[in-house]
Amino acid sequence: MEQLQSWAHFFQSASVIVAALVAIFGIDAWRREYVGKRRMELAEEVLALFYQARDVIRSIRNPVGYSGEGETRKRGPNESREMKEALDRAYVLHERYNKHVDLFSRLHALRYRFMAQVGKEKSRPFDDLDRILGELFLAARRLARDWSHDDRQFSSEKDRETFYKRMRESEAIFWAGEDPDPIEPRVDALVAEIEQTCQAILASKGTLFGLINLPLWNRSRG
Repeated sequence: MEQLQSWAHFFQSASVIVAALVAIFGIDAWRREYVGKRRMELAEEVLALFYQARDVIRSIRNPVGYSGEGETRKRGPNESREMKEALDRAYVLHERYNKHVDLFSRLHALRYRFMAQVGKEKSRPFDDLDRILGELFLAARRLARDWSHDDRQFSSEKDRETFYKRMRESEAIFWAGEDPDPIEPRVDALVAEIEQTCQAILASKGTLFGLINLPLWNRSRG
């Protein structure tokens, strides 16, 4: 009788332990599923925004101009007609960018979540995108100055060649269509890099979430 009571006590204790382990496992599985779902949602949004950013940069650099573009720029008091046209033409890039500023602001905000959830080393495309945008704005500033320079006087032929070489380099950044294009291949490369990272997350590959849940998925299929 005493032995039966001991066994009953043992099984009761064991059942409590098993129930606790099942509860712990269930909570941990739910937590992993929740974290994995958040990573996937983040990866999906980031990837979609990078696709949009690539298209926007192409439209920003489109060499085809439209009537009235650049005229939102505030005109200076002493601008000649030629100077105004040159400055307006350089301002087109800013004007086109401003139409999509919310997109780039959203990407900038998601960058820190991406670093926290995916890893700082995987966030390089965000830096590359900022760098390219910075180069576009720098080219616009340089062209605003160079195109509006009415009285171009050079002390030597070398200075003249340097000036026009620099201007052509800025124009190649400012406008798409140069061969080779100094911007578009870099944009394609950073989008391909973020695509590889995000697609791996969306497929749950190469992550702890995927490694843990893959056997369960395979067992359920079997």
